Amino acid sequence: MKNAIIILFVMFTLSVNSIAQNPAYPYGLSFKALFMDYQSQNGGSIADFKSYHHGFEIGFHKKLQDNINLVVPFKAGVVSTSSKEGAFSHRTVYGLDAQVQYLFYKPETVVTPYVMAGVGAVNEKDGDFNVQIPVGLGLHFKIADNAYINWQSEFRYALKEDRNNLQHGLGFVYLFGTPDEVMLPGEEEDEAMMEDEKMDEEKMDEEEQRDVEEETQDEESQTAMVLKPTPNDVDGDGLENDIDLCPDEPGTKELKGCPDSDNDGVPDYRDQCPQLSGLSIFKGCPDSDGDGISDTNDECPNRAGTSANNGCPDDIVDSDDDGVSDDQDLCPNEKGTVETNGCPDDDGDGIANAEDKCPGKAGLRVLNGCPDTDGDGLDDSRDKCPNTPGSVATDGCPEISDEDLSVLDLAMRAVSFDTGKSTLKPESYPILNQIANIAEKYENYNLLIEGHTDNVGNPANNQLLSERRAQACYEYLQRKGISSDRMSFVGFGESRPINSNESLRGRSLNRRVQFTLKPR
Repeated sequence: MKNAIIILFVMFTLSVNSIAQNPAYPYGLSFKALFMDYQSQNGGSIADFKSYHHGFEIGFHKKLQDNINLVVPFKAGVVSTSSKEGAFSHRTVYGLDAQVQYLFYKPETVVTPYVMAGVGAVNEKDGDFNVQIPVGLGLHFKIADNAYINWQSEFRYALKEDRNNLQHGLGFVYLFGTPDEVMLPGEEEDEAMMEDEKMDEEKMDEEEQRDVEEETQDEESQTAMVLKPTPNDVDGDGLENDIDLCPDEPGTKELKGCPDSDNDGVPDYRDQCPQLSGLSIFKGCPDSDGDGISDTNDECPNRAGTSANNGCPDDIVDSDDDGVSDDQDLCPNEKGTVETNGCPDDDGDGIANAEDKCPGKAGLRVLNGCPDTDGDGLDDSRDKCPNTPGSVATDGCPEISDEDLSVLDLAMRAVSFDTGKSTLKPESYPILNQIANIAEKYENYNLLIEGHTDNVGNPANNQLLSERRAQACYEYLQRKGISSDRMSFVGFGESRPINSNESLRGRSLNRRVQFTLKPR
């Protein structure tokens, strides 16, 4: 017992100038690994660490006051207990405590010491039930505003013989719940002074009270935004939820808790121009030229005019009645838009028809007014696969994978025929089936089938043979479901060799059928 108290006292002394657990959060959960020592307090040695046994703890934390927590931990583990005869045996124990922690909280620090005490019930499996009284010290090491690494050491006095023990725990504490305002040192006096001032204010008559409120409105508006949220004031603007017209958005007292982004006195929810300071009469929109017509409805917002002339001076002429005066209209006789300086923009993309290469379809300025439906950087007018992203190199169609290109290349050597004929050999079917799958995969591509021969024999006969062999492959793929609209075939005879016809191997390579995918 004496050794345990000395160890706990040293730990506490070393941590006094460290941080504390944030008391602003009302609830917490803790998870710890336990090191349970039953033998040192019952005749053994505290330095015999091999006799320590492991366990675990799960705890629920509830804040009672700013510096006081209630903790209910559930503990379990295997311990070495002694009998009256002095023999030690291993037993599984389960326990449930009610503990009170007093935190030495300093908001400017990062490590928190605390003391604890409580009472607990312990049940030994296949053994006895006993009551234990824990006292100890602990440290919270801050890793986030609501998360801490925790170490706790406790001496547990048992109301049963030979059951006194030490327990040390290392783990993690997570705090949750809506944070409350924490009273910092000295704030108690400030709060008392505020209560006295409030009582004095209540004694003022209504007229004096209104004067005071008007004088402090600006100060309240500035400080409202730095107040902390509370359950009764979710947005933290100083107005409780039940009187706050905008309870989820911080605002000002004069606007009943609603925000005013442009500070024009019109709350954002009623402001049709929330980012431009304006006038209440125009629902928060400005009137730059002061002619009594808001800029949103003024065709000449920087020149005072009349409502009869849509906000423009009476001497302004707008021949095509498009809202752009003739002196600023690049197309004064064609109705256009303000954005295009009075010129027509049929597709409404902000690019005048004269500059728009696709005037009938809304597009992008970077593509000269043409659309790019699939967003691959190639406008639809040049994109052979406008609905499927691709690359410029493949005219906007998806690039063919290296694996599939390898299959097409292999087909030149793998497709074979009976000698001098256009009859496919059965060993050609597997590679042709792969080509059918590839053609289905790249639906935006057409398949070109080319037949070639070596120079043995009559050139005219070779030309005819190459055509028939290409046709044989075409018909096979057609039977596999590839549309004839997406395929074509041609024969080149002996006119396009890829190797020398002087050798047996060269002639074998020249006798081939080539398959090429081309964007549609």
